Amino acid sequence: MLIVEPKPFEEVLGFLNGDGHIFIAACGGCPVGAEVGGEAKVLEIKERLEGERKVVTGYAVIEFLCNKALVGLHLARHIDELDSSDCILVMSCGVGVQAIANTVDKLAYPAFNTLSLRGVPGLWQSTERCNQCGDCLLYMTGGLCPITLCAKSLLNGPCGGTNNGKCEVDPELDCGWYLIYQRLTRLNRLDLLKRYVPPKDFQRYMPSKELRNSRLWALERKAM
Repeated sequence: MLIVEPKPFEEVLGFLNGDGHIFIAACGGCPVGAEVGGEAKVLEIKERLEGERKVVTGYAVIEFLCNKALVGLHLARHIDELDSSDCILVMSCGVGVQAIANTVDKLAYPAFNTLSLRGVPGLWQSTERCNQCGDCLLYMTGGLCPITLCAKSLLNGPCGGTNNGKCEVDPELDCGWYLIYQRLTRLNRLDLLKRYVPPKDFQRYMPSKELRNSRLWALERKAM
């Protein structure tokens, strides 16, 4: 499983600035195991958002957001709510945020950071990948991950080698930043590209002392 932790609420409000109508999509898998997910947690953040004069148009708790087939089936029941929403706040790992973004033509914002447990996690393998960097930036890139989509994991735009939307490392691959640019153009949110992203704090890639001393870490170690 993947381990997630809630982003500070002030950070969430920061990237929701300007978005008044919000739909919440939550994963019923890994976040529940990490004790930060489930319907009770959804209702908790819904109440906090409404306390900040945000309109929560609806919510859905979906078994595994890393499975786009499930995502599509569940969200099809919320078409009207999604149509009236400015964005989707996603309570899941980075894979779930990307799956939502690739299913619904809305900005998808991460409510959580995905923490590293090292090793290979078990999840539904699709085109979306999460590098468990500990500080999710998907709210800046239209729900597409520059770390996993870009061969160089660049955070502030493409390198000089991109050519007609293709990657210089492998010309058969799309340039990750070209895909991000296309997504933000379609959503009319190119303003997000004006934000400067500081260099990654690579200490966030390491499991924290608190996590290494947690029950979840002990269970993973015992299972090995």
